[in-house]
Amino acid sequence: MRRAKKSAEPPQEILDAQDSLERRIRAHMARGRVVVTLTDNRYTMISVRRFPKDRRYEVRLHHMFASADPVITRALARYIAENDADASRILGDFIDDNSDHVRGRSRRTPTTLIFTAGEHHDLRSIFDELNERYFDNRIDAAITWGARTGRPRRRNSIKMGSYSVEDRLIRIHRSLDRAFVPHFFVAWIVFHEMLHQVHDIRVKNGRREFHSKEFLADEAQFEQYDEARSWERRHLDAILTY
Repeated sequence: MRRAKKSAEPPQEILDAQDSLERRIRAHMARGRVVVTLTDNRYTMISVRRFPKDRRYEVRLHHMFASADPVITRALARYIAENDADASRILGDFIDDNSDHVRGRSRRTPTTLIFTAGEHHDLRSIFDELNERYFDNRIDAAITWGARTGRPRRRNSIKMGSYSVEDRLIRIHRSLDRAFVPHFFVAWIVFHEMLHQVHDIRVKNGRREFHSKEFLADEAQFEQYDEARSWERRHLDAILTY
């Protein structure tokens, strides 16, 4: 399996800003260690990886937060450590008020909110487990459940997962966050999307090839690959009814 590409080291002023923001957030936390990475992502303003056993948090924040006042850093601390709903609303208002800081994004362009904890499956833990097991922790991406849909209905098809190359964002369809969907199946869909960061999109006979032979060969390395494909065939109708 090919390795994901490493990012270049950020300039010193960015590192200094990250250190400063880490200290200010940590001052509002009773315990735990937070590691901040500032980004220029145009869609995902906040992404948190939580490691409860180590009381450690890895946070990717848009650079608009670099000079945030104490009210916002306190809200960040509560959101990072406790996933606090009130803090989330404060941060949402802050993002809306500072949307002009986002390059290439107008006020009409929606911001992606990251939701990893579902009712039955936690995408963050699935992603982290796969990243360590199959990718040596080299996949650098955010992951979220897709938007909730309306009333349940039978669809002809759904896109169970997607990967945005530009935003390094994996979206998983909410239809998979149900009790009858096994953990290994959700993990297979996440694994598939993670592979898109390893394999470049090729142009073959004038058409873009998203799933090359090499991609499919790597996908088959998923430990429960055959079981996942078999489960999908037997339960497709239930997945499409959502």
